[in-house]
Amino acid sequence: MPLVPSYIKKLASYKPGANIDDIKKEKSLINVIKLASNENSMGPSPMAVSAINKSINKINRYPDAPGKKLRKKLASKFNVKSENVIIGSGSEGIMSNILRTFLLTDDEIIGAANSFIGFRVLATATGRKINWVNMKNHKIDLNEIIRNINDYTKIIYIANPDNPMGTYITDKEFDKFYQSVPERVLVILDEAYFEYANHLDDYPNSMTYRYDNVITLRTFSKAYGLAGLRIGYGFSHETLINNLLKVKVPFDPSFTAQVGGLAALDDDEFMNKTINLNIIEKEKIETKLDELGIERIPSAANFITTHWDTEIKAKTITQKMLDRGIILRHLVSFGWPEHVRISIGLENENENFLQTLEKII
Repeated sequence: MPLVPSYIKKLASYKPGANIDDIKKEKSLINVIKLASNENSMGPSPMAVSAINKSINKINRYPDAPGKKLRKKLASKFNVKSENVIIGSGSEGIMSNILRTFLLTDDEIIGAANSFIGFRVLATATGRKINWVNMKNHKIDLNEIIRNINDYTKIIYIANPDNPMGTYITDKEFDKFYQSVPERVLVILDEAYFEYANHLDDYPNSMTYRYDNVITLRTFSKAYGLAGLRIGYGFSHETLINNLLKVKVPFDPSFTAQVGGLAALDDDEFMNKTINLNIIEKEKIETKLDELGIERIPSAANFITTHWDTEIKAKTITQKMLDRGIILRHLVSFGWPEHVRISIGLENENENFLQTLEKII
């Protein structure tokens, strides 16, 4: 019997976007702009930073194991009970917990092919059978997911908006889809980019559904600007949450992550600035990309994914931009080799990006 399971040996680990300091050293550059990982270009929530600084001398103590304070605050903000809330090390930490908690030996998973690569890694690592459904017009194909449901289906994963495409499923589309999902099947709705899409009239905020077999996942990594703290949260029926808490890693997330999350929830000014900046700057980039004749995918998130004629062109554009100190994300590892993803930055960063792009092409 092999020491390492075959499905782990074959598994490709997640490859994050390039690091600013590494690129500075590698390219001998002073200034580098990172538009690759969908981080908040404004930085972290100031209220979160202040709270962490004030409590930093307490990190010799373990954090609140069940996260009572943060769960209570999230419950109040989203009008649920604390028993309906779970927190973890990013939404991926909760995803991993869900897979470990609910999957039986013969259970199967359904997910969109070439959607969020983090879930792909976690799902593949379970060794269970996964039915990867192709996207249609860069969008998750709910009808095809329904066709793939069988007696062994246990978990369906949907990122809404999707990463890396930025497309989203509408409320009517989700309503129709849910009618075909058996009660025994868990639906993971990954809403990591919820804050950026929530202003859209037809975006299906899953908190309005409260279905017993739907688990909503959200994060402080994107709009709240706390990616480095690794903290996410989820909502579901209290029976599901109670069982997730049994399996959750003790004292997860960290003390500083919980302190930062608590404070960030009160930072409405920062959140409003974040969303407004994204709306304005995304429109500027979209307009310029259209002027340059560059094909783009309509996005409801804080990034825009572009499509190029060939993989070589997509790779070349990414490399030429990198040589000039602008980090973009070539999506070959996601399964989209002809696509390049561009995170929305600050006004001056976006202007620099567009001017450089125009010169290159």
